[in-house]
Amino acid sequence: MLYWAVVFFIVAIVAAVFGFGGIASASAGIAQILFFVFIVLFAVALIARVLRK
Repeated sequence: MLYWAVVFFIVAIVAAVFGFGGIASASAGIAQILFFVFIVLFAVALIARVLRK
C-alpha cells in the first residue's frame, strides 16, 4: 500500500509540473489517503505483535 501511495505522489508531481491541476490534486489526495491508511495498519500490526508476546 505504501508503494501505491508513492506512485500516486509521483503522478501528482508529474501532473503538477505539466500544469494539469485537477489530476495533480486528485493524485495527491489519493496518495495522502493511502499513506495514512498504511500508517494506521502498520500501527495496528505493531500493537497486535506486542500483545501476542
